[in-house]
Amino acid sequence: MAGQWMKVIPIASLPQDDVAAMQVGGREIAFYRVGEEVYATDNICTHGLARLCDGFLDGHEIECPLHQGKFDVRTGKAMCEPLTTDVRTFPVKLEGGDVFVELQESDA
Repeated sequence: MAGQWMKVIPIASLPQDDVAAMQVGGREIAFYRVGEEVYATDNICTHGLARLCDGFLDGHEIECPLHQGKFDVRTGKAMCEPLTTDVRTFPVKLEGGDVFVELQESDA
């Protein structure tokens, strides 16, 4: 089922090789700008409930600030212990210099 694309922010406003969190459709989402690509995940770690936007982005991996577990921001895959559950990802597209994220009706 196709979701709704929501305009989030101009790509120029996202810090290069960093993470920023925003409320979109009632949900807190972390946006990662890696080079000219942008990825999006839930902003809450699946292990320690810490905010991923407070973590350290190294390439395509975000390190949780609480227990140093890492997720791949492209896939949401939990990369190491203590993480055992992947983080949810969201489709992102860049259009006209803006970042859009796709949310399903159940996401709001």
